[in-house]
Amino acid sequence: MKVLKLLVLCLCFCIGAKAQKPAAKTEISGTATDSLTGKPLRTASVSLLTERDSAYVTATITDGDGHFRVKNVSPGSYRLLVTFLGYRNASRTVVVQASAPVHVGTILMREQAGMLDEVVVKQERPPVTIKHDTLEFNAGSFKTEPNAQVEELLRKLPGLEVARDGTIRANGQTVSKVMVDGKPFFGNDPKMATRNLPADIVDKVQLYDQSSDQSQFSGVDDGNRERTINLTIKKDKGKGYFGQNALGAGKSPGEGDIRYQGRLNVNRFNNRNGGPGKQISVIGQANNLNQQNFSLQDGGPMFVGEPGGGGNGNPQTPSNITEVRAAGINYRNESAKVKWGKRAEMSASYFANQAITTTDQNSKRENILPEKPFTTDQTNFSKNSVTTHRFNGRFDFQLDSLTSLRINPNISLQSTQYNSLGNSSSYLAAGLPLNGGDTHYHSDGDNYNGSNNLLLMRKFLKEGRSFSANVNTVLGNEHVKATNQSTQQFYDSVCQNPVESKVQQRNKQNGGNLQNTLTLSYTEPLSLNKKIEFRYAYGNNRNRQRRNVFDFDEETGSFNMPNIELSNHFASIFATHKVGSTFQTKRLRYSYALGFDLQNAGLKVENRSVDTSASRSYTQFLPSALFSYTFSGNRNLRLQYRSRVTPPTITQLQPVADNSNPLSVRLGNPLLKPEYYNNVTLTFNGSEGSGEKSLFMLASLNQSNNRISSATRISDLGAQTTQPINTEGYLAANGFLSLGNRINFLKLAGTLTSHVNFTKSTSLINDQNNLSRNMTLGQGLRIQSNYNDKIEYGVSGRVSYQRAKYSISSQQNTAYWSQYATADLFWQLPFNWVLTSDLTYTATTGRAAGYNQQFTLWNAALAKRLLKGKQGEVRLQVFDLLNQNRSLVRNTSDSYVEDVQSKVLKRYFLVSFIYNLRKFGI
Repeated sequence: MKVLKLLVLCLCFCIGAKAQKPAAKTEISGTATDSLTGKPLRTASVSLLTERDSAYVTATITDGDGHFRVKNVSPGSYRLLVTFLGYRNASRTVVVQASAPVHVGTILMREQAGMLDEVVVKQERPPVTIKHDTLEFNAGSFKTEPNAQVEELLRKLPGLEVARDGTIRANGQTVSKVMVDGKPFFGNDPKMATRNLPADIVDKVQLYDQSSDQSQFSGVDDGNRERTINLTIKKDKGKGYFGQNALGAGKSPGEGDIRYQGRLNVNRFNNRNGGPGKQISVIGQANNLNQQNFSLQDGGPMFVGEPGGGGNGNPQTPSNITEVRAAGINYRNESAKVKWGKRAEMSASYFANQAITTTDQNSKRENILPEKPFTTDQTNFSKNSVTTHRFNGRFDFQLDSLTSLRINPNISLQSTQYNSLGNSSSYLAAGLPLNGGDTHYHSDGDNYNGSNNLLLMRKFLKEGRSFSANVNTVLGNEHVKATNQSTQQFYDSVCQNPVESKVQQRNKQNGGNLQNTLTLSYTEPLSLNKKIEFRYAYGNNRNRQRRNVFDFDEETGSFNMPNIELSNHFASIFATHKVGSTFQTKRLRYSYALGFDLQNAGLKVENRSVDTSASRSYTQFLPSALFSYTFSGNRNLRLQYRSRVTPPTITQLQPVADNSNPLSVRLGNPLLKPEYYNNVTLTFNGSEGSGEKSLFMLASLNQSNNRISSATRISDLGAQTTQPINTEGYLAANGFLSLGNRINFLKLAGTLTSHVNFTKSTSLINDQNNLSRNMTLGQGLRIQSNYNDKIEYGVSGRVSYQRAKYSISSQQNTAYWSQYATADLFWQLPFNWVLTSDLTYTATTGRAAGYNQQFTLWNAALAKRLLKGKQGEVRLQVFDLLNQNRSLVRNTSDSYVEDVQSKVLKRYFLVSFIYNLRKFGI
């Protein structure tokens, strides 16, 4: 296998490169103390720089006694830089000889006096600083190419990975928020900041796990954390205009399709004294190149009755072609001039986008049955046009010195137009026909969704005592009109004499939801490092859905015949009362929290079509625990246990058949119970030199004994009816391991990643229990190099193995391999010419006939930089140079295994002009 060979070659290269390093290494040690009191300074940053040009080599921090050790130092001349907040930087010149440890003794740190108005002291900052649980990177220590975006800066930081679709992973976990100066930028969409802001305005990149607003205020960890990046803006870049604007056009040879792109990005920052002041950003985008500088969001729940093709969870291989148009504005103001309360701060954004997605797919599905298994071939062509308007806001009011108020409103308006043409054909193992059909489906819909979070925070004179009240409201309203026209053929028991059946229906669906949650929290300090929290929460979640179906009247030629069996008006109410407490202890090295909640929940369902209702009550004990330990050096262990309850959705509860696909009918179940989950997560983060050598590990276990699964009945003619049910024995285990190593003298960085996923679940097929076991194993390797100021390159490879086993039909067990490799190059040529290239190789084995394929996607671009400061650029880009691009996806479930092939963008040429706006200090 080509990718396996690439992995072996890359690994041998790394081992060979490592073998070339001098064997005689040593360490540098010392102590940092206060110059007046002699008190040791713990967690002070210690950076090792080359003496010649102050290039970054490695870094560490001092322990609780102020001691530090810099390990694995090669012979040479260095500069040791020690920094600590509130103290002047200290620097020592160190000469290291082979196998001779160096002890620099005690480094006295002088406290920094207050600055005079006329004096500005500029101190040198280390490349990496650790502040409690925050890892802070000095952006100036990690060079990027001129006019690069923030995304390119993040690719160079130790421990961070940025996928081709813009997804960011830090130490194996997905980053869900990117803030700018600690505040939202166009809401909570990470790509809005990483793909629309230039890298050269960033001063620091801060990485941390952000807890909820209420948890941050109380100081008691509630376990709900999000991996977050905060970008701080340089003082000299905090006032001025900047942005990147582009216009381009091209063509796809052979197909004759015109390709285009346009981009508008203008930012006006007017920060005060290097801090937040006023910020305005205007962005716009239009292209048909599958490029989005934002995340496409649904904006609301999807109604039943929308048949579609198989999904695609691989961000590297799009399964459709998307044309987007988008525009938005972001505004932020923090100023005494805002006359709301004694002090106020606001940030708000509006963003509108239209996405037209075209999907053209072929699939082969192996249906799992104990007897008479069959195969279904499907084709599906669909076009989905979605227009979305989003408003996000955050308003902070300081009511007095002890009381503050935060309001977070969010509004989303969405309209959709969906059209699909589908064809299916099912047959037995011998190729004998079972059934077939054609379906034409059209729908128009409007969704209105909003939410608001109001948090009142009150501190008391006693340190650590606090009270907070949080009110969260979520509401939504949806209207959908759909037309379903389909024709099916069903064959008899000997696969002959087909009988035709037609469906011509129009349905109107109206639904809505209103959810209110009140959470009260009171914290009381028990000592300097111990506190207890008491809390109460009330939740009320109301959902309603009305579905009216009309059959086609041949006499009148209109849809005016009500279908009572398929029409229904249904509602549900899920109300909870929860009371609990958490005891928390925080020490220098470790912290732990033990909590419990007692929840009483009531689920009421109303079938308003027949005027019946039923109520059920549940009492659940929800324990939680958290333990965190920080070892000496830069290592941290975190163990967390959480339990949670998830109610069934209105679609799962509504007892009405959805026959939008007559060969696969879905039916709700009003007897469903809420799901109860237990989750255990273990993480370990360790690094030497703040990322020069790193080890990141994640292990999680998720378990449930009443998970909502499915019961499928398949008739002798192959028609399916699926209904949700509660099942026992669900188990999901995930593991991730990342090993990183930087070889500084070769200017190489290598990352070895491993992952394993295992899922066990139970479903019913024709009233028989089907136990499915799915396992995925993966191994990846990435090597990248900033060879010099003119050349950068990177190569990577990944191999994954997936296996699916079914107890009900072992002959349909399946196993297959996927292989993936990439190579990319940046080369700055003479006379301001720039060459870029990226290559992606994909191969699959073990799949259905016709779905085992190998292909290479090769993109290249040649650009000429011009204008003052190289702010302009003319670029010729070629996408899919070999014209081999395609999409292959395998989907597995409890009842089937499916291979899907999709039509995607093929080769095109594009000529663009790019202008980078840079005017600061005005």
